[in-house]
Order: sequence, then structure tokens, then C-alpha cells
Amino acid sequence: MTETPLPPAALRALAEAEERRRSRPPLDLPTELGGREGPEPVRYGDWEKKGIAVDF
Repeated sequence: MTETPLPPAALRALAEAEERRRSRPPLDLPTELGGREGPEPVRYGDWEKKGIAVDF
């Protein structure tokens, strides 16, 4: 299967989005107390720990 190249407008939009992501300030979030260790469960699909849902 051959990939079709993106049109110039799409390439511009991707470049603009990347520039916005780079230029925005980092989020100033408070540290979570008593949270789970490891990767973010929602992002990586780890919805339970030992059969118990822990993030709802």
C-alpha cells in the first residue's frame, strides 16, 4: 500500500500546530499525593490494579 503525500495546506497546519505546542508554557500542575506509580493509567489503558478500578 502506497502512502499518498499530504497536500501543502495539511503540511502547513501540522507545522503550525507543532510550533504552538513548542511555544506554550508548561502546565503548572500540583503534585498528586497518594496517586499510582508508573505511567498514566488512562493513556496506557491500565484501568485496574489487582481487579480493583482505582481511577474512578
